[in-house]
Amino acid sequence: MADLYLKALESERRSLWAECRLKGLAKDSPQRLRIIELDGLLAAHKAKKGA
Repeated sequence: MADLYLKALESERRSLWAECRLKGLAKDSPQRLRIIELDGLLAAHKAKKGA
């Protein structure tokens, strides 16, 4: 069964990363901070799913 929450997080992260790369955004931009937050959510979800 597909994990829709995981797919949504990964999709949002990919789109934000592409935007940051195209625009050359600084590390303290809201988009980059959201990527860091998404990384934490992804890690927590994968740990929870594996447990």
